[in-house]
Amino acid sequence: MATVTPLEEGHQNPRRWWALGALVASMLVLGFDTTILNVALPTMAGELGATTSQQQWMADAYVVVFASLMLPAGLLGDRFGRRRMLVVGLLVFLAGSVMGSLAGDVNWVIAARAAMGVGAALVMPLAMSVLPSLFGPAERTRAVGIVSAASALGLPLGPIIGGFLLNHFWWGSVFLINVPMAAIGVAACVFLLPETSDPASPKVDALSTALTAIGLGALVYAIIEAPDRGWATLPHSPKGVGGPPAVALFAVAVVLVTALVLRERRAERPMLDMELLSHRGFLLNTLAATLVMFVLSGLMFVLPPYLQTVLGNDAFGTGLRLLPMMGGLIVAARAAQPVVARFGARAVVAAGLVVLAFAALLGSRTSVSDGYGFTALWLSVAGLGFGFSVVPSMDGALGALPADRAGSGSGLLMTMRQVGGAIGIALLGSLLAGAFRDRLDVTGLPAPLGHTAGESVVAAHLVAAKTGSTRLVASANASYVHGMGLVLLVCGIGALVTALLAAAFLPNTPLARRAEGNESPDVAPATADAGQ
Repeated sequence: MATVTPLEEGHQNPRRWWALGALVASMLVLGFDTTILNVALPTMAGELGATTSQQQWMADAYVVVFASLMLPAGLLGDRFGRRRMLVVGLLVFLAGSVMGSLAGDVNWVIAARAAMGVGAALVMPLAMSVLPSLFGPAERTRAVGIVSAASALGLPLGPIIGGFLLNHFWWGSVFLINVPMAAIGVAACVFLLPETSDPASPKVDALSTALTAIGLGALVYAIIEAPDRGWATLPHSPKGVGGPPAVALFAVAVVLVTALVLRERRAERPMLDMELLSHRGFLLNTLAATLVMFVLSGLMFVLPPYLQTVLGNDAFGTGLRLLPMMGGLIVAARAAQPVVARFGARAVVAAGLVVLAFAALLGSRTSVSDGYGFTALWLSVAGLGFGFSVVPSMDGALGALPADRAGSGSGLLMTMRQVGGAIGIALLGSLLAGAFRDRLDVTGLPAPLGHTAGESVVAAHLVAAKTGSTRLVASANASYVHGMGLVLLVCGIGALVTALLAAAFLPNTPLARRAEGNESPDVAPATADAGQ
């Protein structure tokens, strides 16, 4: 195969926009699977006999594996070819989806979700890392915005598609829908994406990879399990099976990550280049994008139960009612490039975070009597804030990287975003659950039913239907809206603090100078022998 210089091809050949379409298809698939399973869990629990813990892991296995493997996945793309590893990731994701659609046992579903997480870990960072090889500085902000919008668009599309499928087909269809999307992504990557790699990148260190995956996996596992396992006491399940408390899991994560850092600092050619964190633009933009994901995860976590249970919409209607946020995001993604060119990245990121804070604080004023119109208003504002903050911050982080570290750097960026989202869901979910239990009035109910009602607003409605208690329904709705208000208040404060930090410390240096200085020479052209 003839040698191709990616940037030259990107500037001269309009197929770069078709290639971007391949990345959009890939990111949409990942977005679907962040939320599509949620609407199917009650049906699957009934047909497979899944316990509450098993339902949680059917959803969380994907997130844990996804977050823990993204960092080494970026390096694999640098070493063996980014297009090649993108295709591998999509194929693994496709195989996991097929396995999930055919599973007849809860454990097989969990294993399928974990396999899909492996594929997603390869796709996510590499989809971002190939952008510098396709687009120059003038177009990259727009390209990052389109890819980010595609990833976010999958979140509300998941419940919409899942709700439609569950109304017409069996529960396995929520897995099977990924197969044609992943297949399209594979074909598009093969025919449209140029191959880029860095054959001089460090070899994959098996021990460092294991420390990274297990350390981050233990951290995410601890965050997810902390509300159920407790911080300092051993839990006792109905079957008598216990496990380590969350503080022990955190200790394991700290030890493993510390061992990774010490090993990499001593390595002559480290797998994890600590120099990436010395780039002020990369570090601060990555932190900004991570904190935005923390806030956004809170919004996305509390809204579906509110829309579905409190306001009484079905799964399909709930997905539709999340679309105003996507409208705001799409508008912001399209407007980000000229606005950044006019005012600078620092001002736009800080302003976007202020808008996001305003939306969350406005949402915290939601009451039980408010209709959907008020929610649609602050959701639209939240989408604008999210788009204007996360798109320039991600573009700034990628633009601050040396091009020969695009894969490993974007892997670190996406890992931090994913872990930020997991922390947001775990901590904010715990706050919501505690506030709901404290406010719920279960007076007059037998103790077992009162305990069940306190597990969630959905459980409280089921208990109310069983007992015929309209008072419990009213209390459950009021308690949930109160807890949602607390979560949104914390999100708003977090976004406001992040805005102040961004305004004070985020660099405002134009990216063009960096790109012109070192982007083109360092990206290794693809040849037939790439990845050897």
